[in-house]
Amino acid sequence: MTTDGAAASGAGGPEGAEAVAAGAAASGPGTGSARSHRSGARDALTLVVCSLIGVFMFFVPVTMDGKSSIPLDHLVTLVRTGLGPAVPYVLLAIILFGTVRPFVVGTWNASPTRTVFSFLNIAGLAAAAALTFMPAPPGWLAAEDIGPFLWDSLVTPVGLLIPIGGIFLAFLVSFGLMEFVGVFVRPIMRPVWKTPGRSAVDAVASFVGSYSLGLLITNRVYRSGGYTAKESAIIAVGFSTVSVTFMIVVATATDLMDRWLTYFFVSLVVTFLVTAITVRIPPLSRIPDEYFPGAVPQPEPTITQRRFAAAWEQAREALAELPGIPVVIWQGLRDGFLMVSSILPSIMSVGLGGLLLAKHTPIFDWAGWILFPFTWITGLEDPLGTGKALSLGLVEMFLPAAEIGADGDLATRFTVAVVCVSAIIFFSAMVPSVLATDIPVKLWHMIVIWFERVVLSVLLTAPLAHLIL
Repeated sequence: MTTDGAAASGAGGPEGAEAVAAGAAASGPGTGSARSHRSGARDALTLVVCSLIGVFMFFVPVTMDGKSSIPLDHLVTLVRTGLGPAVPYVLLAIILFGTVRPFVVGTWNASPTRTVFSFLNIAGLAAAAALTFMPAPPGWLAAEDIGPFLWDSLVTPVGLLIPIGGIFLAFLVSFGLMEFVGVFVRPIMRPVWKTPGRSAVDAVASFVGSYSLGLLITNRVYRSGGYTAKESAIIAVGFSTVSVTFMIVVATATDLMDRWLTYFFVSLVVTFLVTAITVRIPPLSRIPDEYFPGAVPQPEPTITQRRFAAAWEQAREALAELPGIPVVIWQGLRDGFLMVSSILPSIMSVGLGGLLLAKHTPIFDWAGWILFPFTWITGLEDPLGTGKALSLGLVEMFLPAAEIGADGDLATRFTVAVVCVSAIIFFSAMVPSVLATDIPVKLWHMIVIWFERVVLSVLLTAPLAHLIL
């Protein structure tokens, strides 16, 4: 898949060369230029057709039954309708799998943070089972703005969307499109984001795919000597946001699907602009520019001419490594299922805890005052309430959107939805994922960077929302 292709071509390791050699060997001696042309035409057709399928499913609005949305959203609605009353039991099975899996495969004690989250997920499973089977769950869980809200507004759409989205995400990231585009944006990566050109593919894959996909690529390239500690940290906490499929959930919760393309591209631009700023201030700016211990540094060659030919060659290398379209589709479905099985238990544990703290304690009211100056100065409706909603994002990225909902001021809903994505860091899943890698980012680093990103995102997005909406 793209992870391997990006890592191989990005790190400059032997994998990319082996893929080229394998392609050459497959042609055989003396086959002549006609076969080469046919192979090139076949590769071009595969890249274009498969990438267009991914673009269509994620970015082309279609109207069905009076509702304008992207095809993936319509497909999820059809699946949800088809499953009918079986949906809660399917979701509970996914949560059960995600809760048990770390103990079966032995990752529950990989780190203290992972251990805490593994046991929290048991509480999440219990809460999910209570909502599914108990006719009268405990009052604190049965409250409409707690358990049912969390289940209906987040667990259900996420549980169906991510596995289905994983299938079509593979068409977007696995057929050479990102490698092709990445070559052309290399000249701006170092001056703007202080990362090598190879990180262009990593950054876009991280944004479009998910934090898990991005962290997998980043950690692999860092360990192989393709990134320094600072570069890997910048990519991990600067680009590794939630997937496009999760963005659809946020847009749906804040009633922004009729403005999906605007929301998507503003989120992308704001995320990358905020990263360009945070790389120049502590704590990111103070992480050492050193390679992984024992790795052989592999600086990338500079491409100054024949850029299109180089882009095409990298795209073909990615295509050469593909195991076949059916396998890629299966891998996308599998990765989506594994991802959602790790997210849903966290939502039902950490997300539930965050909602209970927000409702029954003043913790997030206090946090709202910290963000109040920035929501007030940018003219957002109910600046204190918006500040409180944004502070919930440190617990779980979706909670700000859940707190704001689909009613109220459009500019406020839009700003909060963008910040859900551009803040990047949240405790329910992203933080333990980073801490499980070799990337040298400490817990306190991530808390400080989260605050920096929220403030900068509000200052950039709110004026733009007032202007364009």
